[in-house]
Amino acid sequence: MLYLVGLGLGDAEDITVKGLEAVRRCRRVYLEAYTSVLTVGKEALEEFYGKELILADREMVEQEADSLLKEADVCDVAFLVVGDPFGATTHSDLVLRAVKLGIPYKVIHNASIMNAVGCCGLQLYNFGETVSIVFWTDTWKPESFFDKIEKNRQNGMHTLCLLDIKVKEQSLENLMKGRKIYEPPRYMSVNQAAEQLLAIIQSRRLQGEKPEITENTICVGLARVDAPAEKIASGTLQQMSTVELGAPLHSLIVTGTMHPLELEMLKLFSVDSSSFENNACQRTT
Repeated sequence: MLYLVGLGLGDAEDITVKGLEAVRRCRRVYLEAYTSVLTVGKEALEEFYGKELILADREMVEQEADSLLKEADVCDVAFLVVGDPFGATTHSDLVLRAVKLGIPYKVIHNASIMNAVGCCGLQLYNFGETVSIVFWTDTWKPESFFDKIEKNRQNGMHTLCLLDIKVKEQSLENLMKGRKIYEPPRYMSVNQAAEQLLAIIQSRRLQGEKPEITENTICVGLARVDAPAEKIASGTLQQMSTVELGAPLHSLIVTGTMHPLELEMLKLFSVDSSSFENNACQRTT
């Protein structure tokens, strides 16, 4: 059987009892190592699970999935995912490959950033479509995520923004020359995400538009959710461009229309309480 096991968001002990039992039964255990990170390293996981882990990078999962599934029809194989296996990043392709090969599978769920963001006080059922904000380059500056945030806000909905992670990426030169040389890992911060949003706002104003999101839109920055060093900050988008949240992983929420209780909760994490004094975007029921 193939087990897809969620690890939760914090450390080695966040795995469920059901998940841990499955891992300890498996002959091979793979750790998905490109869509998120835990606050502890591979060695700490191996010590707690009592199992050797095989790092599965993007290349292995996308191009060598058959080797990952090898013999899974006659023995147990586990695929470990930070958060939930079908949370921020789905692994449907792996499931479909297993089914095609006649390999049964079982999903063992866990907490994901998709539901853990409720820790800031915003109500989960008031969130619209989740978006990903990617690192811009000198020649590539997509804005499609901004349009989705605006649409959510027009509908009164909050937007969870998942921030870019670059792990085992190659430079264009090394990619073209076929050299297996990888760039250092990069993790987008709330500051960088806010700066890109502010740049889009300025650009669209120059084009004569009136963006739904402004420098004064209330946002929430979250870092290392569910870890001992968790940090949450609320304030304007402008403030999010300068707030210090420390080490990765970061997420950003752009708020929509807020219930008074949501506002009261966000004030617990405010960078400056005056940011909320003139905020008219709240529901009365």
